[in-house]
Amino acid sequence: MTTPESTPATTDSVAADHRLHPMSWLFVLLQQLKQFILPLIVLLFFGRGDRNELWPLIGVGVLVVLSLWQYFTYRYGVAGDHLVIRSGLLERSLRVIPFARIHNVALQQSVLHRVFGVAEVRLESAGGRKPEAEMRVLKLDDALALESLVRRRGAAVVESADAEPDARTLLSLPLGEVLRVGLVSNRGMIVVGAAAAAVSQYSPRAMPNLFGEVSGRMFGYAGSHGFGMVEYGASALALVVLVVGALRLFSVLLALLQYYGFRLSEHGRRLTVERGLLGRWRTSASRRRIQAWTLHEGVLHRLLRRRSLDVDTAVAEDGRQQRALRELAPIATPAACDALIEHLLPRAGWSRLQWRALSTSAAWRMFLPSVPWVLVVAAALSWRFGAWGWLALAWLPWAAFKAQRRARRAGYALSDELIAVREGWWSRHWRFAELDKLQALHLTRSPIDRRCGTATLWLDTSGAGAMTPPLRIRFLPEAEAVGLYDSLSRTLAQRPLRW
Repeated sequence: MTTPESTPATTDSVAADHRLHPMSWLFVLLQQLKQFILPLIVLLFFGRGDRNELWPLIGVGVLVVLSLWQYFTYRYGVAGDHLVIRSGLLERSLRVIPFARIHNVALQQSVLHRVFGVAEVRLESAGGRKPEAEMRVLKLDDALALESLVRRRGAAVVESADAEPDARTLLSLPLGEVLRVGLVSNRGMIVVGAAAAAVSQYSPRAMPNLFGEVSGRMFGYAGSHGFGMVEYGASALALVVLVVGALRLFSVLLALLQYYGFRLSEHGRRLTVERGLLGRWRTSASRRRIQAWTLHEGVLHRLLRRRSLDVDTAVAEDGRQQRALRELAPIATPAACDALIEHLLPRAGWSRLQWRALSTSAAWRMFLPSVPWVLVVAAALSWRFGAWGWLALAWLPWAAFKAQRRARRAGYALSDELIAVREGWWSRHWRFAELDKLQALHLTRSPIDRRCGTATLWLDTSGAGAMTPPLRIRFLPEAEAVGLYDSLSRTLAQRPLRW
């Protein structure tokens, strides 16, 4: 018997007396078939004629036995403030998980889950790449009861509070807001990319042949009719509008599937997000597990007068970001986003922060790195196309204008509880974190920084995703950066890290 966690003396196998749902073997089987579906298909289609076509059926039979084996040997239960999970028969495993260690509870329901009235439960802690427990699957009522139990027992350990407060809705998205999520997102590219990858898997030459066929027909049609420049321009514009419209349509459809019925609610100090049209996701995490915040506002956001609010949480990650609590407000008005921040960070004083702008010389620091690249590109184009290639230098005025705009908007704010950074001009974001959540500080100076007398202060927190903008204050004058680094270092030394 293996015991990954230390086992209290009061915990024994009697505590693990709950089974998975009787149909759990089916979902385990389907999950395993996803991993073995390709070799099974190969055996099915290429094993014909020599009786090898029976091997896939034998393989499926073995997977069915393994799935049933897991159902009959998997038990879970509650012992005090611990969750006990026992599995295996020949090689037994007893896992004891304190409720206080569970940071995130994720419930997922696909269409098939909803047909059977079950849900997949995933219990995650901070750090590590695997969840503490993954139950595939429980009856929906049992899954909700387990989530409630984790919420109440975790709160009892940390806060000594016995009663579970009523849920309070902080934000819900009606259908119109969900459509706006699709309009401002670029998720349509995911559909196109997935379709291209699937076609390429079938045949590596399929996509090049498709593009060649379509472009050949288009240019052939245009050449045979002898259109003028106006017709060509109008056709190109119509094609661009058609492509952009198709991508936005895909984005809207994905938004409907992912965010229909979005609801952010609060149970005491835990936040819960529910969403999804066909499949349903329900994610719950303690508010104090939030490590950093990102408020984003793109061009389309501004046109629609909306923003989005995301958070980083310190939970196990294995690439399935949709299970984690990431989005507190996929889209909402600026006032609603500010109200959420004020409610969840009442001591931070978000609306009263005193923002400090960067110096005007920061615009030059932002502009200089683009100069060598533009010169290289212009020289290469002029070598290839003659004097027309030097037209690439026209990019420099635009780069200078953009750097000036970015420098004018950039800034940071520091209070007793919070540090915040704002960046961007065309696409804007605000990134901030409580001082108690900062894990490391470091100053960096590139060769251009040393020449310009500037520095960048990096502020590290836990749980940041690969696509999340970093928490950093760029292009500060060196003396100001060193002073801010020393001040924050003294503050962090006097405060315990909370995560």
